[in-house]
Amino acid sequence: MQQLLFFVLAILCGAVFPTQAGLNAQMARLTGQALWAAFFSFVMGVVVLFLASLTTRTSFGEAVAAAKTAPWYVWFAGVLGAYYISTVIVVMPRLGVALTFGLVVLGQMIVSLLLDHYGWLGVAVKPISIGRIVGAMLIVGGVVLIRKF
Repeated sequence: MQQLLFFVLAILCGAVFPTQAGLNAQMARLTGQALWAAFFSFVMGVVVLFLASLTTRTSFGEAVAAAKTAPWYVWFAGVLGAYYISTVIVVMPRLGVALTFGLVVLGQMIVSLLLDHYGWLGVAVKPISIGRIVGAMLIVGGVVLIRKF
């Protein structure tokens, strides 16, 4: 039952991405710039995360102290988030929502398979298998169909 909850949460998370992209594209049209739209998106995200963080048992000072000990490359996650948001804002109006996110999911699957296979970034090792490769190829096929039709 708990795993079902995680499945639902993951599906809802996936549903958020195209919705966010559409909202960010509207902001880009209003501001005339994808980077400003991404900036405003991140500002709102920071506000929401800060307010949500106030409900945790860890104080802001403790969190900052712990974050100071993080390896340099962990901070790169923010750069990746900025790249993702900015790129989707630019690409989605040109390719359409379905193709954009088909390609995003393809990229996610390729990197996910590599992360699992090699255990990079501290994830548990799950070797690449024929079934996993076929699954990724089906995603590629789906992207091709979305592009064609």
